[in-house]
Amino acid sequence: MSYDVVVVGAGVFGVWTAYMLRREGASVLLIDAYGPGNSRASSGGESRIMRLGYGPDEIYSRSAQRSLVLWQELFAERDQALFQNTGVLWLAREHDSYCESVFTTLQKLNARCERLHHDQLVERYPQLNFGPTKWGLLEPDAGVLMARRAVQAVAAKAKSIGVEYLEEAIVTPESKGNQVVSIKSTTGKEIVAGRFVFACGPWLPKLFPELLGNVIHVTRQEVIFFGVPPGDEQFSRGNLPAWIDFNDLAYGLPNLDGRGFKLAIDAHGPEFDPDRGERVVTATGLRAAREYLAQRMPLLANAPVTESRVCQYENTSNGDFLIDMHPMLQNVWLVGGGSGHGFKHGPVVGEYTVDMMSGRGTPEPRFSLVSKEKLRHRQVY
Repeated sequence: MSYDVVVVGAGVFGVWTAYMLRREGASVLLIDAYGPGNSRASSGGESRIMRLGYGPDEIYSRSAQRSLVLWQELFAERDQALFQNTGVLWLAREHDSYCESVFTTLQKLNARCERLHHDQLVERYPQLNFGPTKWGLLEPDAGVLMARRAVQAVAAKAKSIGVEYLEEAIVTPESKGNQVVSIKSTTGKEIVAGRFVFACGPWLPKLFPELLGNVIHVTRQEVIFFGVPPGDEQFSRGNLPAWIDFNDLAYGLPNLDGRGFKLAIDAHGPEFDPDRGERVVTATGLRAAREYLAQRMPLLANAPVTESRVCQYENTSNGDFLIDMHPMLQNVWLVGGGSGHGFKHGPVVGEYTVDMMSGRGTPEPRFSLVSKEKLRHRQVY
């Protein structure tokens, strides 16, 4: 059977793209090696922060604002509470241009945002030790997406309207002239389509090594959940928001679904293979998390680890997404470069990709392949 479009990768970018394509009337096959929301995917795991703030990067704030609406519409339609409105608290230093820009941008977008001085922070959130934090910004309408289940919900919705699904790994595509006529799975299955979208995150440089091997860098990222005392609600939604401190490159999420308090260091880790890499937290990573936890949340300094995960970021040179046509293959689109912040934007990435494929979209230069440098200099947080 031949399809209008084959989407390779059932992560958050892939499932939303497949869903949007099908809504446009295309026949679509969605392919993934391990399944939507699987433990190897960058979209796997229990939770992702859903924030609007991006410093001066209004393009991502607008995208997050639109995406949150689309996420909530899908969840309401499927009667699934996969967005937790915890609020998101930004922790700022005395002279903090990034957080100042968050405040300015959110005001421009008419998004609710409350500025809190140090004494207000201490009074409202006694669980936190604010240290050098002098003030904060609270996004009261932001929160947490339940990531793994959210991806699976989009995939289920896509299947319900006619998207077909195949669980197979794909080999590097071969071209005929300036097009790809078909792709093959590792088991030898041939799949024919008019167009192909490769939205496979950390597998993009594996499938296109010459083109993307030095453009997308996959890094190992550790996430740790710490157990909270029984009956103690101060670490739960309603009492503790998700919080971000990019000055320390760290973020935390409240206890959701009884999984414990989630802490992650946002600094880029070492290079990582998404297929073969061991997903066991290192002693060094655990020690760094405990040291930070003892400083930021002293009440949990001796809390037991209840869960840990190793995921990965697939980073472009500066953190901008890659959404562009292959430079030599006119029916192949490349969608990736989530760079650790992309999950929330899945709905808008799907919309943008479909608009560009249809010819009605306006190209965003920051998403182009030619804008991606080989020297890494992170600018988008």
